[in-house]
Amino acid sequence: MEGKVFQNFNVVQSCYRQNKQFKTRYQREPDLFMSTLLPCPREKMAFNLNSSMRAHTLSKYQFVLSKQRTFYCNATSSSATVPSLDKNDFLKLQNGSDIRGVAVTGVEGEPVSLPEPVTEAIAAAFGQWLLHKKKAESRRLRVSVGHDSRISAQTLLEAVSRGLGVSGLDVVQFGLASTPAMFNSTLTEDESFLCPADGAIMITASHLPYNRNGFKFFTSDGGLGKVDIKNILERAADIYKKLSDENLRKSQRESSSITKVDYMSVYTSGLVKAVRKAAGDLEKPLEGFHIVVDAGNGAGGFFAAKVLEPLGAITSGSQFLEPDGMFPNHIPNPEDKAAMEAITKAVLDNKADLGIIFDTDVDRSAAVDSSGREFNRNRLIALLSAIVLEEHPGTTIVTDSVTSDGLTSFIEKKLGGKHHRFKRGYKNVIDEAIRLNSVGEESHLAIETSGHGALKENHWLDDGAYLMVKILNKLAAARAAGQGSGSKVLTDLVEGLEEPKVALELRLKIDKNHPDLEGSDFREYGEKVLQHVSNSIETNPNLIIAPVNYEGIRVSGFGGWFLLRLSLHDPVLPLNIEVNICIKLNLVSVSKLSLEFFNWTQAQSEDDAVKLGLVVATTVKEFNALDTCALSNLTHSS
Repeated sequence: MEGKVFQNFNVVQSCYRQNKQFKTRYQREPDLFMSTLLPCPREKMAFNLNSSMRAHTLSKYQFVLSKQRTFYCNATSSSATVPSLDKNDFLKLQNGSDIRGVAVTGVEGEPVSLPEPVTEAIAAAFGQWLLHKKKAESRRLRVSVGHDSRISAQTLLEAVSRGLGVSGLDVVQFGLASTPAMFNSTLTEDESFLCPADGAIMITASHLPYNRNGFKFFTSDGGLGKVDIKNILERAADIYKKLSDENLRKSQRESSSITKVDYMSVYTSGLVKAVRKAAGDLEKPLEGFHIVVDAGNGAGGFFAAKVLEPLGAITSGSQFLEPDGMFPNHIPNPEDKAAMEAITKAVLDNKADLGIIFDTDVDRSAAVDSSGREFNRNRLIALLSAIVLEEHPGTTIVTDSVTSDGLTSFIEKKLGGKHHRFKRGYKNVIDEAIRLNSVGEESHLAIETSGHGALKENHWLDDGAYLMVKILNKLAAARAAGQGSGSKVLTDLVEGLEEPKVALELRLKIDKNHPDLEGSDFREYGEKVLQHVSNSIETNPNLIIAPVNYEGIRVSGFGGWFLLRLSLHDPVLPLNIEVNICIKLNLVSVSKLSLEFFNWTQAQSEDDAVKLGLVVATTVKEFNALDTCALSNLTHSS
């Protein structure tokens, strides 16, 4: 290897590297080229060539090796024939501002919806969209492409590269990467890393099962929105229509420029610099801190060796750092109970100061303090709000719709900020914070209970690694100023946060095939349900409808609240119910109160949750297409 960009690319040699060797090297001695390869289960080869790139056909491919290790690949499409698909089939792949589908077989009842020809068409459509947006005339545009640890990543990477090449764009492959790094590559100005990229594609399906995959798209303006994604899918459907055997043969003659770059080293060095700066430019501001990382076998394993260790932290006890697209240990999801139990156990077993956990593509995260206290959902928002409001007093914190009343009180009464509760969906939350700033209301943090969090100072990028850097900054700065050491600094920041005694989410499914829908869209039916619930509750003296609410209907009463809303993507009405703590407690009063008192408050809280559930059950009983089994189970449990 020479300089910053790879050289001496040898396809044949890479075919014979084994997964076992890969895993060992990744954990303690990362090989930059190997980050582009996928670990394969059961000790299979780490790099499996698909039908269009078998080892015995390598003589067909032209590789022009240069200092930037560019090569030209005349690869055929992976399918000899193109299955018939229409525009609706493509539009079904939209998942808000992402594209997601089934990429590999293996799960009964889930046929592949994201094969290589479809992927090629989507990539070509993004190329068209980007060319239209940039209106470039003097140079070829370039697109960076990265992927998480999914088993279908390499196959889709090759398909994306072919599709971009057909559109006349240059491809810069990052290999194993995080979603935030892909957006960051559109901002970095360093030609030796072929940055900035004009656009970026991340191949990921977040925390979904191993058989799924998908795409996130970026320009320097941020992630693409729903309208853009729909436009790209419509373009892809038109491109796909024109595919034929003749087109495929023609595509074999098309040449696309592909360069492999170690961009993750740029991204991680930026995180390291941020912590050093917060601690007064100390070289190792985390020296002596014991911090364990759980990457869930996703793309976040770099954080231990590439961020924490250069800062002086001890990372022994970190787990599941090696990428494995079968996710054999737990779902890489900070909202998952098993995942949080795994990182909590690692912290306690290793007597660590802090634990950090990421989702698959590192755009979400959570933490655990030395006592095993979780910083996720409302607690994570409270912690980041406390840090941001120290830096920007009075600023507005934008969150999604399911945050608790206790969080509102904490942000506004204790921290002196403003809580703006908006819609579910990380893009909705981020866009709302940007909008508030544009009309003169200062906002520096947009964060969802799911762990998606974006800061104004970081280009409104929802970056799980950067969120953890903000926490590390606080630890490092506090110790440098002699204000304390260890995670107690963080725990003290959320002192006084009132937390619900009962918090649950029920999902009321809409049967799209029920006669009551009469051919109408499930969204129209769901809106009718919400309107009926609102009308019924207006006459109930025990309940109060929230005067300011941007999603569904939020109602307070019986010592708590419920939020009934329509899912962003699915035929489901999620129902969130929370019952607040009956009395605000501190550590002194806790020690003096009897176990009987706590049992009584728990029972009272559960009864109040049932009362709120009964309100909803009574008002929706005439909607026969709505599956209310979850409500029935709740209301009959008392």
